[in-house]
Amino acid sequence: MSSPTEPAGQLLTGRIFRLPVIWLDYRRPGWQIQGVRNELIQGRRVPPEEINWLQDWIQAHPQWSRKRLARHLCEHWEWRDRRGRLKDFAARSLLLKLEARGHFTLPPLQVHQRRAPRLAPLLPDWQEPAPWSARLADVAPVRLELVRPGTPAARRWAFYLHRYHYLGLRVVGENLGYLAQDTHGREVGCLLFGAPAWRCAPRDRALGWSEPTRRQRLHTLANNTRFLILPWVRVPHLASSLLGRVARRIASDWQAKYGHGLEWLETFVQRDRFAGTCYRAANWICVGQTQGRSRQDQTHTTRVPTKDVYLYRLPGGVR
Repeated sequence: MSSPTEPAGQLLTGRIFRLPVIWLDYRRPGWQIQGVRNELIQGRRVPPEEINWLQDWIQAHPQWSRKRLARHLCEHWEWRDRRGRLKDFAARSLLLKLEARGHFTLPPLQVHQRRAPRLAPLLPDWQEPAPWSARLADVAPVRLELVRPGTPAARRWAFYLHRYHYLGLRVVGENLGYLAQDTHGREVGCLLFGAPAWRCAPRDRALGWSEPTRRQRLHTLANNTRFLILPWVRVPHLASSLLGRVARRIASDWQAKYGHGLEWLETFVQRDRFAGTCYRAANWICVGQTQGRSRQDQTHTTRVPTKDVYLYRLPGGVR
C-alpha cells in the first residue's frame, strides 16, 4: 500500500481581503476576475489580486520565518480545521508552491532553528520473535489499540512500520494508527490511516464526485496508507479480520480526534507486490487502477508502480 498521492485540502470560504474594494468569492468554481486566469493550487483558486497582496505582505515582513508567515497567514484568513486549529502546514505548502511558480521569494530557511533530523525508531534489546502459526480462532479476540504519541505502544508501532513495512513510516496530515494484539498479548499487526489522495479519477468516478463535490466531501474519506502483519505471524484470515475490526470503530475515533467523522476508506495496492486478497475478503471494492504517476510528477513523465484503488463504505459514517 502506498501513501496518498496528495494530501486533502479545502477551498477557502468567501471572505473579504483588504484590497481596493473587491470581493473575492471562493465559492464559485472556475471564477475569474476581469478575464484573468486564476492560479489553481492545492485545489484553491488564487486570483492575481490575492497574489499581489501576498507579495506586498511578505516584503513588509522580511525578518519573519516561513513558519511565522504561515501561521499569521492562517490567522489573517481564519484558516482553521474543524477543531479550530490553524492549518499552518497547508499554508506553508501553498506559499512554497506560489514561490516555485515565481510569484515571490520567501525568506531563507533559518537553518539554526530547524529541528534535528528525526532518527529511526529503535527498541532497546530488540530480538525478532521466531515464526509462529495459529488459527484465527486460537488468537481471537484480537484487540486494536489506538496509537497515542509518546506511549510505549506508539514507539513499538513506529518501530515495526519503519523496519518491516517496505515503504517505511511516513505520517502526514490527519491520521490514526492502530497496534493489533492477540488474546495472548502478542502484537500481530499495525495499521495507519491518513489524508486521502487529493485527486484519484477511479475513486471520484466510483463515488460520483464532481470537482466541487470532491472539495466539499474529501474530509470524510481516509486512506489506509500502511498495513502490516508482522512477518513472524502466520494466521490465515487475520488481515481481513483486522480490516473489519478497524472499520467498525475508525469513524468514532476520527470524530474524537479531529471533530468530524468519516464515510469512506480508500487504499492503493501495488499490483506487482500484492493481490489485495485481504481487502476483497473484508468487502472493500476495487474501483480501478492508478495511472502510474506520483504526486510530484509535474511534467507527467515520472513513472511509479500501478496500483489498484480500493474503497470501503463505513457503516454509520457521516452522510
